[in-house]
Amino acid sequence: MDSLNKNKTLWDNMKEVGMQKFLAPAALVILYIFFGLFGRNFFSYTTLVNILDSSYYIGFISIGVTFVIITGGIDLSCGTVMMCAAIIGGTAYKTWGWPMGASLILILVVATAFGFFNGIMVSRLKLPPFIATLGTMMISMGVGSIVSNVRSATFPTRSNADGWFKNMFKYITEDRFSIPTGAIILFGVAIIAFLILTKTKMGRYTFAIGSNKEAARLSGVNVVKWEMMAYVVSGICSGIGGIAFAAVYTTVMPAQGQGFELYAIAGAVIGGTSLSGGIGSVFGTMIGVYIMSVLRAGLPSMDLQAHFQTFFTGVVVIGAVLLDIYRNKKASEVRLLTPADAYKTQVLDNIAGLKAQIAAGESGTDIAALKTEISDAKRDLRTTYAKMRAEEKAEKARVLADEKAAERDFHLNAKKESVRRD
Repeated sequence: MDSLNKNKTLWDNMKEVGMQKFLAPAALVILYIFFGLFGRNFFSYTTLVNILDSSYYIGFISIGVTFVIITGGIDLSCGTVMMCAAIIGGTAYKTWGWPMGASLILILVVATAFGFFNGIMVSRLKLPPFIATLGTMMISMGVGSIVSNVRSATFPTRSNADGWFKNMFKYITEDRFSIPTGAIILFGVAIIAFLILTKTKMGRYTFAIGSNKEAARLSGVNVVKWEMMAYVVSGICSGIGGIAFAAVYTTVMPAQGQGFELYAIAGAVIGGTSLSGGIGSVFGTMIGVYIMSVLRAGLPSMDLQAHFQTFFTGVVVIGAVLLDIYRNKKASEVRLLTPADAYKTQVLDNIAGLKAQIAAGESGTDIAALKTEISDAKRDLRTTYAKMRAEEKAEKARVLADEKAAERDFHLNAKKESVRRD
């Protein structure tokens, strides 16, 4: 079996791993080069900073929603929860007189509480994730407006002493040179999320729940606990996103954030996370987020308005979902080996065994004879396999022609019988 895996083509590996993981990075590079060639001043440091700035808050909530989607769920509340937490933190600072550090912690606490709330409703109360998080989306919008008394929350400017947290996401030097330090935080969170998904028990159970929840439960996995934790992670990431939004944009409006969840889900899907659950990666999600950020920055450079970004993002999402459907369909297919395929597999296994003998380099091994044998096997494979495939195709065409002829004769006889009766 190992030797068979070694002989798989690049195309086979692409189909198994998921075409989104190959196409998404390629699409990001192509888009960046395209806008750089045809847009105005796109290849500039200022544009790069703008791309990074616009990806922070969407990037954080996309990382969180990736955990949820891998479990087979969905989180429609991540955007409004992020803005609700941000406006409550801003109200605490501006109206209640809280220190900035405590206000930022409050943002994380509020968002995490909403994550717990979603997790309890989905995992313990067994509400459908769509309905549960839709309700939380409306609740968070209302809570933010109630707490702020339907007033915007303004965070301190960079020149203010309490504006120190803005340097966490963009540091501006004395000569007005911008350094996108938020990219370090975003990738730091992404690396932590990646390690959780790939190296910890929580990650393994997250994928197990998304692949088959009942099988995970029967295997001894505490499905209720780990499914709830996925929504908690989404809440924490929404809190970090709220801090990033406040740092970049300063003013937070009440009842804001609706629609951000769609970009977060789109980023995850474009990056290869399957909406059916069980498949996904954090770094794939990051690529999806940057694809949308490049579109957001690149379209204006070509004198196209912002609504074109929505259009093209929708096209990309539909394409990613179609690829996901194709991948799931191919994965569920049962493929029977034809005699030609069985012959090819046998010969490739023999060649792999001969190469292993050459690599071992044991004393007494005739390397030249083994290389000659490998060369002969490859030559026989090309000729014999091609001949067998041609015979199989001819036989398949003959059977198909016989079936069509039999079907045609059946309809002709049925027609003659009908005429005779009339």
